[in-house]
Amino acid sequence: MKQRMNDTTCLHATVVGAGLAGSEAAWQLAKQGIHVTLYEMKPEKMSPAHHSPLMAELVCSNSLRSDRLTNAVGLLKEEMRLCDSLVMKAADQARVPAGGALAVDRDAFSGYITKTLHEHPLIHVVSEEVTEIPESPVIIASGPLTSDALADAIAALPGLGTLHFYDAAAPIVTLESLNMEKIFRQSRYDRGDDYLNCPMTEEEYNAFVDALLAAETAEVHGFEETKVFEGCMPVESMARRGRMVLAFGSMKPVGLKDPRTGKEAFAVVQLRQDNEQGTLFNIVGFQTRLKFPEQKRVFGMIPGLENAAYARYGVMHRNTFLQSPGFLNAHFEMIARPQTYFAGQMTGVEGYVESAASGLICGLSLGRDLRGLGTAELPGITALGAMGRYISTPNHNFQPMNCSFGLIDSLPIDKEHKKIRNKAQRYEAVSARSLAYMKEWLAGLDE
Repeated sequence: MKQRMNDTTCLHATVVGAGLAGSEAAWQLAKQGIHVTLYEMKPEKMSPAHHSPLMAELVCSNSLRSDRLTNAVGLLKEEMRLCDSLVMKAADQARVPAGGALAVDRDAFSGYITKTLHEHPLIHVVSEEVTEIPESPVIIASGPLTSDALADAIAALPGLGTLHFYDAAAPIVTLESLNMEKIFRQSRYDRGDDYLNCPMTEEEYNAFVDALLAAETAEVHGFEETKVFEGCMPVESMARRGRMVLAFGSMKPVGLKDPRTGKEAFAVVQLRQDNEQGTLFNIVGFQTRLKFPEQKRVFGMIPGLENAAYARYGVMHRNTFLQSPGFLNAHFEMIARPQTYFAGQMTGVEGYVESAASGLICGLSLGRDLRGLGTAELPGITALGAMGRYISTPNHNFQPMNCSFGLIDSLPIDKEHKKIRNKAQRYEAVSARSLAYMKEWLAGLDE
């Protein structure tokens, strides 16, 4: 058994990368009294997907997805809040209207995290590129767009396979450039009016799909349709799967009734608020690799977007991730190299929240290990524990995965739980069980 370390003044760890995962990991370490050197190559060097000098930049959507406990990522966020997550503090501070989802003002979100980490007395931020793996204890959270030199160093680690897939971002348009005579405000199923909706007739939809299929796309080095992560599939790739795929997917009209007609449209394009002022909106589900002029032309066929001004066009880039099973354990530590951790999307978790959650597990575990308390072991009844189990369990078809109830241990088949037949109620019960466990676990963590 390791000796408990009460004096933390001599304890130090390195974190590489100040994205969502690295920022959260640094925060969790510093909270435990660990001195942290946090390396971030921005703003001296920027990756193809980054635009802001701030930490924890949201490069794709501004949504952290559902905030409801009937959704697994909603549960994950609540578990993180219980763990005093910096990312969740920032998200709650920078929240913008988005119905049942948690969406944020990008600059306010990243600004809060950047200011907090720069001002923390135990965190020393170094603005330079890391090209070699630092000595342990270290958390590598350099992200799926890790610079070439560090990516080569990681790939050379024994027993590791690196894979890649493609990620995309949706365009952002300005509110003032929209034709509000054709657009109505409403969230699905009468859950407020946080979204802007562009209704389409069947004729408009078919003309749009035809234009989308014929549009010119930008070349992405080594691009393969089969290596696009399903959650970020370009809209033109979705359209190629069948004429009605979009109408049953991101453009589905279900739960939206145009107040001017009293009916559902044939298809609907939704816009979600992207900043606190409500002056920017992103086109939901419209990740794309169309060339910029083609985006303006084709998306201009959407009712209300005829003269839309683009604050940012959609882009696509390659993401790299590790063959984590057999390489990392359930708390994201290298099996062959103790106190060397990997965090973030490169480990095979997918999504902003999941990336930050992996950083939380790494920071909590490494900090406890350095203090002689053992690592943070969480069971599969929690979303945090289920994520760690997923990335560490052998899987021949391993690929990035969002948090879902399918990863979390189901309720026991007993007399009490057999009564729960409604799916939403069952998910609520799974969430209640997890949160009760987390509260008890956290209360006894340092005992």
